[in-house]
Amino acid sequence: MTSRHPLNSTLFQFRFLCQKIPMPNRIDQKFQSLRDKGRSGFIAYITAGDPAPERTAAVAIALEKAGVDILELGIPFSDPLADGATIQAAAGRAIAAGTTVPRVLDIIREIRKTSELPIVLFTYLNPIYVYGFEKFLRDAAEAGADGLLILDLPPDEAARNSELARRHGLHSIQLIAPTTPAERMEFIAKSAEGFIYYVSREGVTGEQCTLSQTISTQVAEIRRHTDLPIAVGFGISTPEQTREVASQADAVVVGSAIVRQIGETGNSEDLPERIAAFVEPLARATHG
Repeated sequence: MTSRHPLNSTLFQFRFLCQKIPMPNRIDQKFQSLRDKGRSGFIAYITAGDPAPERTAAVAIALEKAGVDILELGIPFSDPLADGATIQAAAGRAIAAGTTVPRVLDIIREIRKTSELPIVLFTYLNPIYVYGFEKFLRDAAEAGADGLLILDLPPDEAARNSELARRHGLHSIQLIAPTTPAERMEFIAKSAEGFIYYVSREGVTGEQCTLSQTISTQVAEIRRHTDLPIAVGFGISTPEQTREVASQADAVVVGSAIVRQIGETGNSEDLPERIAAFVEPLARATHG
């Protein structure tokens, strides 16, 4: 019987350990880093493929350099009921430019060539169910996504269906609204991973001139039910607003204001730089 070479044995053990020990999720790592620095995080939303799929990775890298801590990457959908006119228009532009679910996954792979920016896929159930739910989860995780926020999938429904409950290492980000009662908050919090997204206003996405006056009390109530970080979004669009929200929450989410800038800039050569210039003051105000 021939003996196994010591080096081959070491490589075998290393591969075994890599297969058995899951890699830490980038979302968890980012929030730990923010806590260590005593900072709130800045989360930016953009629609994948707007204004064209080949531009999105460059915009994402520029956002990271501008201070974005986590990227919400929206999968364009023809009927985005939770979104206002700005993001609806962005989804329309992206679809017209040929953006599909496989193309969104390619965009993530492109980002991963040079960046470890945490990425949350922001979507409705229909596009990924058409793709194949199990296949989507596997392919998204392999592409380099870190979390999944499905706007129209209640946690109750996911709990009843094993296919919907599996995540392949993707964190399940859950939404809590101003109208969510305390007992419902507790149920949602138990199924959440990564962070809780608190929707600070009723209705659809869109920029607002003023902040909701109930953010502080609602965030405090959510904290009674979870130790997860709490991110606050919907209607936030200025450095003054991001600074105020950051004093009350673990992260601030800005979407429509950034998407509007992308729509106004269009497919110009300096798109990434112009979007980064808009976002940098928002991120700086958030970080304090």
